[in-house]
Amino acid sequence: MGDELTLVVGLGNSGPKYEGTRHNAGFLVLDELADRVGGRFKAHKGGAEVVEGRLAGQRVVLAKPRGYMNNSGGPVSGTAKFYKAQPASVIVVHDELDLPFGAVRLKLGGGDNGHNGLRSITRSLGTKDYLRVRFGVDRPPGRMDPADYVLKDFSVVERKQLALELDRAADAVEALVSSGLEAAQNQFH
Repeated sequence: MGDELTLVVGLGNSGPKYEGTRHNAGFLVLDELADRVGGRFKAHKGGAEVVEGRLAGQRVVLAKPRGYMNNSGGPVSGTAKFYKAQPASVIVVHDELDLPFGAVRLKLGGGDNGHNGLRSITRSLGTKDYLRVRFGVDRPPGRMDPADYVLKDFSVVERKQLALELDRAADAVEALVSSGLEAAQNQFH
């Protein structure tokens, strides 16, 4: 990969009201990665909070778009432009209803699967061809509306395993950065 930069974006909603919610899984994984690079998030003119550092020996910028998930695209494309990161060097970490809690899946491109954060990013980047790290939050119980479900905190049982699962998702991001998609998929799928 040389010394080109990878932009790692975590999706979530800003503000204390949303901190521990399923929809903020991307932010939670980025907090773990920020600890690993030894940085603190700072406001950036691209519209995100960023940390610059090295992960697995590679240059990375960790970014949390400010504002609401549905409008993530502007901050992501603004930050990507500022750092001259091509869409193929962008990794988006997000919550995924279609995976069991804690499951991690990696892919390049694809649809947004009803995820408004991904829809916004695809529109702003002008392509679906960016990497995704999908963090499973499971389906809502019974007839609960998925939109309500993702804005709720993780359950007591999930919270007991959460740190471990977030750690594994951060490992998956590191593997993507250091060895690329195929090798990382073989390790984590």
